Amino acid sequence: MYPLKFEPILKQTLWGGDKIIAFKQLNETLSGVGESWEISAVEDNESVVANGPDKGLTLPEMVGKYRHELVGEVNYSRFGTKFPLLIKFIDARLDLSIQVHPGDELARKRHNSFGKNEMWYVVSADKGAKLISGFSEQITPKEYKERVYNGTFAEVLQTCDVKPGDVFYVPAGRVHGIGAGAFVAEIQQTSDITYRIFDYNRKDAEGKSRELHTTQAIEAINFADVQDDFRTEYDHLKNEPVELVASPYFTTSIYDMTEEITCDYSELDSFVIFICVEGACHITDDNQNEITVRAGETVLLPAVVQEVTIVPEEGGVKLLETYL
Repeated sequence: MYPLKFEPILKQTLWGGDKIIAFKQLNETLSGVGESWEISAVEDNESVVANGPDKGLTLPEMVGKYRHELVGEVNYSRFGTKFPLLIKFIDARLDLSIQVHPGDELARKRHNSFGKNEMWYVVSADKGAKLISGFSEQITPKEYKERVYNGTFAEVLQTCDVKPGDVFYVPAGRVHGIGAGAFVAEIQQTSDITYRIFDYNRKDAEGKSRELHTTQAIEAINFADVQDDFRTEYDHLKNEPVELVASPYFTTSIYDMTEEITCDYSELDSFVIFICVEGACHITDDNQNEITVRAGETVLLPAVVQEVTIVPEEGGVKLLETYL
């Protein structure tokens, strides 16, 4: 096996902008691209291998073919052929809907699906860009219904001005929304279950309002989820990994590098994903497979890879590393 790249799955949306295609240096003329699904095993949105002998195979086909060699022994016994993570870039030209995701138990009961715990890394942010995460004050389910009905729900949400490098962990149950001007990398459980609570009274291309799930959302929302700032604080260090999130669903670190580094995965029973958010580098594994990764690209290292060497190009590189 070898480091895998996938064809991006581009999603045109009502709120999408023009940053994704330029950031990824794609030869595309699509407008309003709100999302690029980088690695996905969501049904009907399966990533396709873009490089090497397995080019053309879907991610579920790869897991079926290589099993634990690709995902790791524990992950394969736990998830089978369902790849457990979904990686996206999201470009919000307009505010995204305010929403919440169910946890594993509720998602399994209602949708026979994983829940969705996720994180955001802010790649770039226009002046005034904001993210909504959690409540600014505690409310009751009764008050929630009233505020959704009378249009004042946003008044009790925690809104944060954001800048590149900001990190937010968004557990299932936390009400959240991506504001206009924010461009983020998103790491999440493989699930497309979203309960939209408020969508700014927008209409789609056919003049219809988007479906809201205000009643379904009640059981999913953590109404006690109140903080002054939901940002994840971390040390901004050079040339060594800095852990951003350690959860039961994924562990993510940032590598901000100008020097060569070697990563030892011999004790890790998992695939590893690198998401390049700035610059470029060359990654060589212990079988001398070499791959170049540039800003906007994502690479999946199979679990059988024991070690990689990362050599930044001139100007350096920033990588998000995530695994289970």
